[in-house]
Amino acid sequence: MTGHAARRAPWRSSSDGPAPFTTLVRLTWRQKKIEHWIRFGHKTHEQILDRNRSVVGFAPNTVFAFVRWAANDYGTIVSRMDIVRAVRRGEPFQTLPFVRPGGEILLKVENWPTVERVLRQIDAIEAIGIHPVDVDPDHWRHVHHCLRAGEQPTAYTALRHEAWLMRRRIAP
Repeated sequence: MTGHAARRAPWRSSSDGPAPFTTLVRLTWRQKKIEHWIRFGHKTHEQILDRNRSVVGFAPNTVFAFVRWAANDYGTIVSRMDIVRAVRRGEPFQTLPFVRPGGEILLKVENWPTVERVLRQIDAIEAIGIHPVDVDPDHWRHVHHCLRAGEQPTAYTALRHEAWLMRRRIAP
């Protein structure tokens, strides 16, 4: 690529833009109207668009939680939470609103009571000294499936986390 095509290529990084293959999430915050936020995740890029909007980026193969809530004059109309793994170049992915290009969805919940249950799961993980981004991705899938089935998910423990870290060290 040369000339204008090289400058327009969406995967190319500019000096002030995100690194190549960064997963970008558009956030909006209008108090009591629309609130999109990141519950956890290590941001590698942040761009403030205006006082209500920003874009944050996540490096490939990192995990983040994205919460979306909206209301109108009659009350809550949207309550959603997704725990997503940012994909690497060439990997398949699922699309999500406000997430570009998309990611591997590990957990997806809708309605505020279910979102609160997931937030409590995250709080419990943090209470035992583990950062949620480091949790075994299979645990987030487990939580997703249990909640869909109306069951209580198994708690994530330090022992399970240690097993995940050991498995990650030996697996390619």
